Amino acid sequence: MRIGLLTEGGYPYVNGDARLWCDRLVRGLEQHEFDIYALSRSEHQEDEGWVQLPPQVGRVITAPLWTAEDDGVVYGRRARRRFAESYGELAAALCEGTVGDASGESSAAEADRFANALYGLAELARDEGGLVGALRSETAVRALERACRAPGARQPARAARVPDLLAVAAHLERALRPLSLDWYEDDGLGAVDLCHATSGGPAALPGLLAHHFTGVPLLVTEYGVRLRTHYLADTESPPAVRTLLAAFHGRLATETYRRAAVVTPGNTHARRWQERCGADRAKLRTVYPGMDAARFTEVGESAGSVAPDTLVWVGRVEPAKDLISLLHAFAEIRKEEPKTRLRIVGAPAGPEGAAYLGHCKALAAQLFPDEAEGLHAVGDNPVSFEEIGGPEVPTLADAYASGAVTVLSSVVEGFPISLVEAMFCGRATVSTDVGAVVEVIGGTGLVVPPRNPKALAEACVALLRDPERRERLGAAARARALELFTVEQNITAFHSIYLEIVSSTPVRRVVLDGGGEPLPFAAPAEAHVPGRWTERSTRVLVRGGPGWAAGPPVSATPPFAATEGVTG
Repeated sequence: MRIGLLTEGGYPYVNGDARLWCDRLVRGLEQHEFDIYALSRSEHQEDEGWVQLPPQVGRVITAPLWTAEDDGVVYGRRARRRFAESYGELAAALCEGTVGDASGESSAAEADRFANALYGLAELARDEGGLVGALRSETAVRALERACRAPGARQPARAARVPDLLAVAAHLERALRPLSLDWYEDDGLGAVDLCHATSGGPAALPGLLAHHFTGVPLLVTEYGVRLRTHYLADTESPPAVRTLLAAFHGRLATETYRRAAVVTPGNTHARRWQERCGADRAKLRTVYPGMDAARFTEVGESAGSVAPDTLVWVGRVEPAKDLISLLHAFAEIRKEEPKTRLRIVGAPAGPEGAAYLGHCKALAAQLFPDEAEGLHAVGDNPVSFEEIGGPEVPTLADAYASGAVTVLSSVVEGFPISLVEAMFCGRATVSTDVGAVVEVIGGTGLVVPPRNPKALAEACVALLRDPERRERLGAAARARALELFTVEQNITAFHSIYLEIVSSTPVRRVVLDGGGEPLPFAAPAEAHVPGRWTERSTRVLVRGGPGWAAGPPVSATPPFAATEGVTG
């Protein structure tokens, strides 16, 4: 079958999010064809280029989400009225109702109001050639102001000032840029059998429009729920801006889950967020991220630890990882086990991470003055800060192999990749109870409350003093990871879901005979089976409605010609 893979800030760019997961999926499903529709996040991302693509990728179509030149489209009176009505309805849907809190719940009538406004704008963009100028116009700002001042608007929205309205309008213009793309015709997303959005939010929006215009089924995968990411990231905006943008992202998430044929959360934590946003449980299929276990095989199958008195932390250095609590916990550990050492392996995540790393190094120097074994020996600190690729830790597997226990101290976590890597290596783990940690560990490691250095220290000491328990937990962890979190498991799951969706989707391709009448069974079910069962010269109409009545006749393949060229 032909898959339209929808990405935002990800594959096929070299530094894209979920790049490895998408690449492994496409390469693993070589029996299918992939068209990639990618939204880029920055000029730097585009300048760095793409990864090397496999032959099953038919084409790549990109569009910048970070910039949009004025399309130069001048609306007539009727188009201006259509825009004002649709944008006004969209703004009203954001100001009224219950979306805006963390639950994201909304009534069916409110969801319909938002959806009708969204698709009204999309149809206007399709008819007129774009929305960029209109979304930046004074009309848009005034529509937002009227909605905020209308009776029934929520209190934070009523308090919005002009700078708040301008900030919201600018954000909506950026978020709605996919509506102006020319991706939704019969030679674009209308020609694919299935749209697979690799995240919610902007990546799913083209899939919603393809479903609206041509009936293409939509699959949405979320390994990190975009609505949750928005709530966590937007902490400094004024209350009115936070309220309106939370409402927009909540409404968009609700509409995405409602229209999708299947939604695949990466874990139960993400699944709970999706259910609270209105996702039907019958549509949900949990599919864990697929990770490469081969590079950890040697470490996982080797017996014993390189350093039985060493704790290892691996990840991106940033405040959410709460290394401060880990360092205070290590101070307690050293009181019980004075020979213990802590290796912190990872690079800082941006400027904020670099500043945080400097703070952690200063705290480590304060808590643990350099120690020496004798009067004439050179002292060193029991805490080391290292990066992958250095002389002490040449590879990621070496980092996990260097210690007896792997520690995760985060206060915020989605799917804990570092824990799965430690499990592949057969290491016992101590983790904080955040995100999907408990679901991933599944009883093969110790879990403590976040921001509790004392509990973290007690769990680490318990494992350091019991090598048999460490070995037993490590073996169980490796078995669990190999069963649930490998690339092969991920690819097999998505292959089954693709077939499930396509097999239950009505045929959208209408083929006509010489007299202009629909030809039954001209686009048979076996057209979705790997292999060339029909000639490429067969012409079809791809429409959401009765396209055979609206367009010119299409010549059908002569009877039985579909079997020509089939061997075996």
